[in-house]
Amino acid sequence: MSKKGKTAAVKFVIMITVFAMTVLSFAGCSGRQNNSENSAQVIKSGTYLEISISEISDTVSFYPVEVDNTEMEIIAVLDSSGNIRTAFNTCQVCYSSGRGYYEQSGNKLVCQNCGNQFSVDEIGIESGGCNPYPILEDDKETTDDTVKISYDFLSESASLFANWKISF
Repeated sequence: MSKKGKTAAVKFVIMITVFAMTVLSFAGCSGRQNNSENSAQVIKSGTYLEISISEISDTVSFYPVEVDNTEMEIIAVLDSSGNIRTAFNTCQVCYSSGRGYYEQSGNKLVCQNCGNQFSVDEIGIESGGCNPYPILEDDKETTDDTVKISYDFLSESASLFANWKISF
């Protein structure tokens, strides 16, 4: 192979390598802040999901958990007044579709099934209708350092996730 041919081959390999690295880096960026590195925290009887308050910001955090072999996800965020909002990452109307979950777009959560949008100030306060299932104050324990959501409450809610993200 000539010197020109080797140079072109090297350039081609470098270009392909850079392209592949770029594609892989974007594939890993879903726009979601996920504090457990995509692995679900297993919550067993007598335990809690504990969310450190220091992790909660005005960007929605998604906390994957597994309860009784059911994969679930919890949303936590600070609203515009600095209050902690929590909800299940499943739509109260669309949950059985398999696409009734939310992605963040700006300061809104968007249902991936119906497209309804909710500001972070609306999360976790309304029950009923097409919005995220709230985790209300009575459903969790908040201390100076953590938000705790019990196995019992999570287990009672597992049916909301029976078809979650599986029927596409």
